[in-house]
Amino acid sequence: MKAVYIRESGGPEVLEVREADAPQPGPGEILIDVVAAGLNRADVQQRHGLYPPPDGISEVPGLEVSGRVAALGSEVDESNLAVGDAVVALLAGGGYAEQVVAPAGQVLPVPEGMDITTAAALPEVTATVFSNLFVSAAVRPGETVLIHGGAGGIGTMAVQLVRAFEAHAAVTAGSTEKLEVAGILGAETLINYRSQDFVEEIMNATDGRGADVILDVVGAKYLEKNVDALATSGRLVVIGLQGGTKAELNLGKLMSKRAAIIGTTLRARPVEEKTMIMQAVGEHVWPLVRSGKIRPQVNRVYPFEDVVAAHEYFDSDTHTGKILLSHEAPHSQPPG
Repeated sequence: MKAVYIRESGGPEVLEVREADAPQPGPGEILIDVVAAGLNRADVQQRHGLYPPPDGISEVPGLEVSGRVAALGSEVDESNLAVGDAVVALLAGGGYAEQVVAPAGQVLPVPEGMDITTAAALPEVTATVFSNLFVSAAVRPGETVLIHGGAGGIGTMAVQLVRAFEAHAAVTAGSTEKLEVAGILGAETLINYRSQDFVEEIMNATDGRGADVILDVVGAKYLEKNVDALATSGRLVVIGLQGGTKAELNLGKLMSKRAAIIGTTLRARPVEEKTMIMQAVGEHVWPLVRSGKIRPQVNRVYPFEDVVAAHEYFDSDTHTGKILLSHEAPHSQPPG
């Protein structure tokens, strides 16, 4: 089979499509013929040498796929899935390939009414957003959630789920076009971080109370301002470190607000934890997808062989929503 490898740390040009041995499903695993794979910032970090796969996981990047069941390993409940079924899978790696194996608990059927390629944009964002906002941070109806990077893959899903669960969404983004996307999806407070102070804007939008929950992909650069922007009993959830790993924290301010900082990653969690997350996603999020209330925002679909071009586009930071790699897409220039 064909798979993408990282020749060395660097830019998109270090990605290579090579021949590789096809994986075999072990006990409790499912072999999937990949139709499409989602491109995530974690893949870019891995490409730069900053986010290696966990021990024992394929060096091939790719944390989410859609496809069709090719084979079931032993100990897989055959009453739930059958060969040929259309599925999505949350992975710890290996998705940029023609085939991949996934623990059965991290596999869900493609929601009814959704095409199989678009479905590749679901597993990572839904698992990340639901586990962090609605499990770890326990967002409640009526609360205000500030989402940094509100027009990206995570951000566009977070806006939709926050609104679906009757909370208020505020977002930051770096352009009018990106803010417009978030607004169309239901964000009520739109903040251009290049020209506006997000602390001031969120305070104005909440009559001085602040955000009950902040979903942050920036990290150290925003830490002080995030704490300033929190409401009393607010929760800051850090899921990315685009702005660095180290910063000073005024513990007195954190304590006076009775606030909490939660730091999480998804990739390295044990299979048992990711199984519980995906089960919760299937129970609480899939019905919203089936009804059309939420939908992944797919910006471009690239042919699998155009993985370098896909990463170049991701690195341009001009996209909104998700970028996908597809084995079924025609080999041509994708639309703008």
